[in-house]
Amino acid sequence: MDFSIKTIDAKTSIAAVKTACLVVGVFENRKLSAAAASIDKNGAITAVLKSGDLSGKPGATLLLRGLPGVAAERVLLVGLGDDESIKDKHFTQAAQALVRVFGTLGGNDALLALPLNQVKQRDLAWAIGNLVLTARDNLYRSDSQKSKKDPAPTGVKKIAFALSKTDSASGKQALSDSIALANGIELTKDLGNLSANVCTPTYLANTAKKLARDYKLNVEVLDRKQMQALKMGSLLSVSNGSDEPPKFIVLKHMGGKTKDAPVVLVGKGITFDTGGISIKPSAAMDEMKYDMCGAASVLGTLRTIAEMNLKLNVIGVIAASENMPSGSATKPGDIVTSMSGQTIEVLNTDAEGRLVLCDALTYVERFKPAAVIDIATLTGACIVALGHHNAGLFSRDDEAHEKLANDLLAAGKASGDTAWRMPIEDAYQEQLKSNFADFANIGGMPGGSVTAACFLERFTKKYTWAHLDIAGVAWRSGATKGATGRPVPLLTNYLIAQAKSKLVAGK
Repeated sequence: MDFSIKTIDAKTSIAAVKTACLVVGVFENRKLSAAAASIDKNGAITAVLKSGDLSGKPGATLLLRGLPGVAAERVLLVGLGDDESIKDKHFTQAAQALVRVFGTLGGNDALLALPLNQVKQRDLAWAIGNLVLTARDNLYRSDSQKSKKDPAPTGVKKIAFALSKTDSASGKQALSDSIALANGIELTKDLGNLSANVCTPTYLANTAKKLARDYKLNVEVLDRKQMQALKMGSLLSVSNGSDEPPKFIVLKHMGGKTKDAPVVLVGKGITFDTGGISIKPSAAMDEMKYDMCGAASVLGTLRTIAEMNLKLNVIGVIAASENMPSGSATKPGDIVTSMSGQTIEVLNTDAEGRLVLCDALTYVERFKPAAVIDIATLTGACIVALGHHNAGLFSRDDEAHEKLANDLLAAGKASGDTAWRMPIEDAYQEQLKSNFADFANIGGMPGGSVTAACFLERFTKKYTWAHLDIAGVAWRSGATKGATGRPVPLLTNYLIAQAKSKLVAGK
């Protein structure tokens, strides 16, 4: 899909623009948007609304051909709801509807003349991003491993946004950023959707190396011997049962000043999770290829911000391994020593994500980070608590952590990739007590997502930290099974806001 900006100034009439499809908006109260009114010189669109052929409800569409005085071959009317100050939900419904129509048209290009500045509590950049991401999501195919590919998308392949001269420059920047975000989301989806016999820890490492080559990033990949030298006993205990070698990936985008402390993103990269000796039920176990979606979101976010050339130091760290049962696998009751020196009684080998993350969280101390955010498909308990709408957000409750948590929540709301704050309290730490080690890797069923976060919190005392449990949002099951690309939008929005705050502060 090709996107561009079409500047409409005083000398240019939308009606005079030649295109296969011109898109304008209408409202439920039979009122036309400004663009629709400008091409309704003979009252044809007004007549359509009066006749009841189009309701103006969000997502309602009507295609007109050969409209008098209009150079476009087709005019697509799109309902925007009952208020000229459009609700963001209604705008999204309209975007989804027009993109579906685009797939049925014989024309190759379209001009969007929608009221992009009239969405409640949203700006022009949000509206452009919403349309770009909707279009790209509609075109996305997960058929890379099929011998016969899905039918190629037909219809509109070029979309232009009609903007005033005043909005043109900001619109071009918003468009460029939106395309970069779409690219990062698609990388995350691609990695998640690949089968686990292809997307191994080595494959993730090679993907990071390719990103480093393409975007001039710094990359380092540690192998088993190097992890042993660092005494990453917890991470390595997870890899014991697998023939696939673990990888520890460090990818750096140093777009800020040399002295600036980096934001560190830590991704769980379990490329397949059988549960190990504590083996999972076989039903839907194929979906455990998605247990590396935290790692995939780190790579997708790094691609996005590198393409944006974001002026911020960001380091992505990925702990990648399989979790398999074998004669050499870690057993329930085994005690392992983490990189921090703390000992862990492994009561359940299916609680492996926290075992790889804890060593990664110790490793990142060397970066003296401004903030650390780990991203993991960590617990089924988070799905029970929050369903498939919000990621779980965990952080401490002091001033620095409150700011980090609030910034992440705000980034989620701004991007539509939302999270919900969950508690971390000392009372929950009691559930991790062990008679034989410093603590256990599970705390029982009550508050399972909370005790998992409490486990990680023990390794994050030296910096400001937040944990995103994305188990409920990283992929969909059923007929639409596939990776979602979340939380790349949330993370990207957060990082952009951090870069802007540094710019404003003059740092």
